[in-house]
Amino acid sequence: MATNKLALLRYKTIDQCLKNRFRKWTLEDLIEKVSDALYEYEGITTGVSKRTVQSDIQTMRSDKLGYNAPIIVTDKRFYTYEDADYSITNSPINTADMDKMKEIVSVLKQLNGFNYFDEMSDLIAKLENNVNKSADSNKNFIQFEDNKELKGREHITPLYQAIFNKTPLFLEYKSFKALKPSKEIYYPYLLKEYRNRWFLVCRPKSNPNLLTLALDRVIEFHPLPKELYVDYEGVNFERYFDDLLGVTKSHKDRPNKIILHVNKYNAPYVITKPIHASQQLLSENETGITIRIDVVHNFELEREILGFGETIEVLSPKKLRDIIARRLHKASDRYRDNK
Repeated sequence: MATNKLALLRYKTIDQCLKNRFRKWTLEDLIEKVSDALYEYEGITTGVSKRTVQSDIQTMRSDKLGYNAPIIVTDKRFYTYEDADYSITNSPINTADMDKMKEIVSVLKQLNGFNYFDEMSDLIAKLENNVNKSADSNKNFIQFEDNKELKGREHITPLYQAIFNKTPLFLEYKSFKALKPSKEIYYPYLLKEYRNRWFLVCRPKSNPNLLTLALDRVIEFHPLPKELYVDYEGVNFERYFDDLLGVTKSHKDRPNKIILHVNKYNAPYVITKPIHASQQLLSENETGITIRIDVVHNFELEREILGFGETIEVLSPKKLRDIIARRLHKASDRYRDNK
């Protein structure tokens, strides 16, 4: 029998708790977390019984759904996974659920082609390939860019639900530059993917400005359904990233007119795959092309330009041209110093 929706939600919630090694989980803690999840995602206000959660734990431990979860009890009261790397999300899908997924893919394929579903073509292809690959691990007919080691992807679904339901979050975060994690209440607004890395656009309760947090730097978070949610006024998040490459942007940033010259060998590549949606062809001759893009000057723009190496030249603005020149000189010096 296929796992029902509420049971799967309970299993996933327990799994997320037990994967979190930063705290200890009593049965009462798990009951509270499962009750919160049922309320947040399904609007169920009656909570969940102790008997149900105990039964869920036994089901996860068993082979009934193929989980065989190594759930142990330490100090006679704390639940955890004996294997720190274990998760039910790594378990194979049972036959009944696989059949259901095939039905869903079939329906999506029929809808594909309607205008509303145009942007889902690659998603449907990826889903169908993963379903087929799960049924036969030797078959893989399409490969997408992916990073199996990337942290934070498990946060995508609960963060999406928090945004959709307008639920504030108590979030622990540690940036690459920070010496220790920070804990803050945030209002989540948007999830953004850039080069196979995910980010959350949000606003801390203590600060009126938007922040972009990398999901792989999120340690943990908890929904706060009783906390007042504050919308961010004056920003259309549908177009928030239209004027930049990447995700780095502050509320003060405005797009700049960037003029670039691309040599004749890379010109066809840049014409067929524009650097940015705003790209305009200004001129073309035997040496290459001159283009214009209107974007915010950020780290990702510099990295994109540097990625072209000697085949691209910044003509303006002068500030960006000087920065790129300095960085190229430093790179050149590094190679000369190592001779």
